[in-house]
Order: sequence, then structure tokens, then C-alpha cells
Amino acid sequence: MSKILLINGPNLNLLGTREPEIYGDTTLEEIENKLKSSAEDAGHELICLQSNAEYEIIDSIQNASKNSTDVIIINPGPLTHTSIALRDTFLSTKIPFVEIHISNIFEREDFRKNSFLSDISIGCIIGCGVGGYGLAMRRVKNYLRDR
Repeated sequence: MSKILLINGPNLNLLGTREPEIYGDTTLEEIENKLKSSAEDAGHELICLQSNAEYEIIDSIQNASKNSTDVIIINPGPLTHTSIALRDTFLSTKIPFVEIHISNIFEREDFRKNSFLSDISIGCIIGCGVGGYGLAMRRVKNYLRDR
């Protein structure tokens, strides 16, 4: 059984009510439940974390390294465009990860078009709505199968 960590960054706890024209009306809890079932069906364990605090996300990645987490799915939210510390944490722990964004960051404001994580990830899912989480899980399952 492989361990998968799902991390959702700042403001993603508001899914379902936050800007539904951009993010839809599905809640984070609904996304997590669907992904847990998908992971379990493949014989994997999914642990979920949402935090509005950058340090908690960094701590969770460092702890994941110590707890034999195999891979991470992360929607870093606005930390995508601002957090060199998050990038350094992934580089330091060497945990493979898939970066996900619900909206198409390339169709939005210019400052959202830069990611500090994409070039070091094993995949990026961008602009597929909340269905992108399922695509990220598929990528993770394939990664775990093929490694």
C-alpha cells in the first residue's frame, strides 16, 4: 500500500462557495471523499490536508518525507506564484508531486501565470475544474504502478 498526501493551500477550504463561476460548487470535502475512494480502490492510502498557513504546508511535506509518503498531490493555490520556500521544501525532500489548479492560470491575471513548482513536478493539471483532481489521482496511480 502506497501513501499519497493531498494538500490544498490557502482559500481552498472555501470551495463550493468561493467564486463559483471560477471554481464551481463542489466542496473540498466532496473532492477529498471521491479521491479517498479512488485511492482505496487501487490499494493506496490517501491523507488529506488543507491549510491557509504556508508553514503548516511546509511542515506537512517535511513530515511526509519522514513518514514514507510516496507521492503528493498539491493545489498550492496562491502559494504557486509566491512561495520559493515551498519549492525548496519539495527539492529538499525529493517527494514526487503533481501540481493541480482548478482554473486555467494562463487565462487569468499575469501574476498567476508563473509557477515556482511546475518545472520540478511529475505533472501539472491546469484548468480542468474540480475534475482535475481525478486526473491528478490517475497520474499518481500510473506513477506508482510504473516506478
